[in-house]
Amino acid sequence: MGRVSDRVCIVTGAGRGIGRAIGEALLAEGAKVCFADINGEAVRAVAEAANDQCHVGRATWAQVDVTKREQVRAMIAHTVETFGRLDVKFNNAGVNKPMNFMDVTEDNWHFIMDVNGLGCMIGMQEAARQMIAQGSGGKIVNTASIASRQGFDNVAPYCASKFAVVALTQSGARDLAKHDITVTGFAPGVVATEMWEQVDQDLMEIGAAERPGQAMEEFSSEILKGRVAQPGDITGTTTFLASKDSDYMTGQIVMIDGGMTLV
Repeated sequence: MGRVSDRVCIVTGAGRGIGRAIGEALLAEGAKVCFADINGEAVRAVAEAANDQCHVGRATWAQVDVTKREQVRAMIAHTVETFGRLDVKFNNAGVNKPMNFMDVTEDNWHFIMDVNGLGCMIGMQEAARQMIAQGSGGKIVNTASIASRQGFDNVAPYCASKFAVVALTQSGARDLAKHDITVTGFAPGVVATEMWEQVDQDLMEIGAAERPGQAMEEFSSEILKGRVAQPGDITGTTTFLASKDSDYMTGQIVMIDGGMTLV
């Protein structure tokens, strides 16, 4: 039996990167998983591949814009219709679009804050409503970042949005404890994913980096473990947060950054 056998989980932002890795790790430990992403084609392929790889019937998918409450409700309804309930909700969907601090626009601010901040809030609320209706508690897990602990000049709105995730995690933990719902989060550092590849390109476009790979090299230079993370470095912790082993833990953010940020 796996650590999360038969637990029903939703993972947003699961079409690639950390989200996909989280979902696949949960499946490997016995969970039933709804992979959700705004890119429906990508997330459908992920779920179908998972079902083809010895997880037959334990993976489904949903296309969702996490800033749209009706779509989030539909995603949860689909999961419950498919698997019978919802036990764990990962609010992992996130975006970034670097801009130099003095160039940040209202559009840039709202794009990032809507997905990373409002999307997290809506995801928490709607998951909690389902869990409360079930009457058996549950777990909500939010994706923060090293940028939730320290501001960086070329990604100010992203930092603000991830500081917001920490605040939402703490607020949700206080409010939902009476329903036996825990709210935790994890904060990755530099992870070799498609998002980091895009950030690297964006930083070159705004003049904050001169060559490909420079941004990742500079950000990772102070990692005590001496290397950037792979998605698999994150999933041991995320599966723990979805399991009964973390039942006495709530309101906390776990740093998974190789020792980059010591708090």
